Amino acid sequence: MKLVEWSMQGIELANCSCDWGCSCQFNGPPSSGHCHAYVFVQIDHGRYGEVPLDGLRWGIRGAWPAAIHKGNGTWQSIIDERANPKQRAALESISHGGDTEPGKLIWQVFSTTVTKQLPTLFKPIELAIDLNSRRATVKVPGLLDGSAEPIRNPVTGAEHQIQVRLPNGFEFTDAEFISGHGKATGDLPLDFEGTHAHLARIHWTTHGVVR
Repeated sequence: MKLVEWSMQGIELANCSCDWGCSCQFNGPPSSGHCHAYVFVQIDHGRYGEVPLDGLRWGIRGAWPAAIHKGNGTWQSIIDERANPKQRAALESISHGGDTEPGKLIWQVFSTTVTKQLPTLFKPIELAIDLNSRRATVKVPGLLDGSAEPIRNPVTGAEHQIQVRLPNGFEFTDAEFISGHGKATGDLPLDFEGTHAHLARIHWTTHGVVR
């Protein structure tokens, strides 16, 4: 089947249940023994076929009982309520790993590990990301509230900057690793307090990460 050609550029916030650094980023097992996470994306420029996606936001929350590659994951997409029907369908497809070359992008890879797909939600998404200060906030009213900030030196309180480069990564090439806090309610509750988070500029397409 021919894939729809799509692309998006923007910035993402991710927060998970791992300790700072997230051993999953280095092909290690999750430090918490399981993986729970949320990710939200601000699209600066994007399209799905002829459907424009500029300015929209979307996210996911997911949970796996062990390492992600072992499967049995639960997944839910959350899409900007401002999106029109065609944009909603486009973002749902992308977030479910559709119209993406196998093995090339995080959403398609993760889709192969999910056994329970919860209904997609269409909600207002309040998202603010400042890559320079390494801070972010996200709020989906009645569902999720999160924030992230630089990791701090435990003695002096000084901000500790960590940059990670993955030249062959299927999510990002460069990211700022920080500390996240988040709570989510509903069918897939989450509760993070000072766990791994990262911020990254993204450029994703049907064929994977553009570098």
